[in-house]
Amino acid sequence: MQFTNGTVQEFILLGFEVGKLQRLLILTFFTLLYMLTMAENFTIIILVVLDTHLARLPMYIFLSNFSWLEICYLNTNIPQMLLDLALSNKIISFSSCFLQFYIFCSLGSTECFFLSSMALDRYLAICHPLRYPQIMSPNFCYVLITASWVLGFLVYIVPITLISKLSFCGPNVIDHFLCDHGPIMALACPPIPKAPIISQIFVDAVVVLSNIMFVVLSYSSVIVTLMKNSSKGNRVKSFSTISLHLLVVTLFYGPLAGIYMKPGEADPNVTKIVTLCYTAITPFLNPMIYCLRNDQMNEAFLRLWRRKAVFLKCKIDRVKKRKGTGNI
Repeated sequence: MQFTNGTVQEFILLGFEVGKLQRLLILTFFTLLYMLTMAENFTIIILVVLDTHLARLPMYIFLSNFSWLEICYLNTNIPQMLLDLALSNKIISFSSCFLQFYIFCSLGSTECFFLSSMALDRYLAICHPLRYPQIMSPNFCYVLITASWVLGFLVYIVPITLISKLSFCGPNVIDHFLCDHGPIMALACPPIPKAPIISQIFVDAVVVLSNIMFVVLSYSSVIVTLMKNSSKGNRVKSFSTISLHLLVVTLFYGPLAGIYMKPGEADPNVTKIVTLCYTAITPFLNPMIYCLRNDQMNEAFLRLWRRKAVFLKCKIDRVKKRKGTGNI
């Protein structure tokens, strides 16, 4: 264990305490899941970028950027976890640990703002359909997206900086597969100042609770509007879309509430499983949920496939003509 000025300079990520066979199974499963998740999210981004119709629609502008966010979120901790499982190299430096902690928290708060922006989009589309095209223009979508990224990465600067200034003079084993608030604070040496704890709790409460309230109010207004004004056919279709959005919101906020709002000290093994849910499982499920029964995404995929087929056909025809000319 290395010390500088009385503070450890590296941590050991305990990860999953299982046998070799279980370790191999976990490594195989999450490697495949990682590859599938990357492929899903990149497919959505490519479809939206290459399809001129989808690229102008606010919902798909948000969806493509949300997929990019999920890719960043996934790569913050899963490659490190897979590397630790494969090589049993569980040492992470002090600076790398806190960098991962900062990026992990910042991307989580960015996702909170993204989900609120997408809830606002659905609220305006259903509750104010006549004003929707003027308000939710592509430029305004990009303003909301930029604001989500900026706010997400600003809010955790102060609390994480304060936590990094604490003294870590004793054990350096983090009972987790990533650097997170609870396991890190458990290693801080007393006396622990109140400022880091208060700032972290304040930011968590403001970011998470305010966004949850906004999402709940937005979708509540949407549901009330659908019940009042829509015909039966439109109501069923709209409820189907909204239910998928609510499922994504539940998959993200549900595990967060289970970890951070549970009274008392959480069981480390339960914490690892729940963290895996919203860092690995949720990014895998979200693309399938958003694209499920989504006719526009399916049509965009078919248009891209036809364009590719036409391009390949033209290329083959040109090669044949060159060969024909050469023979003459």
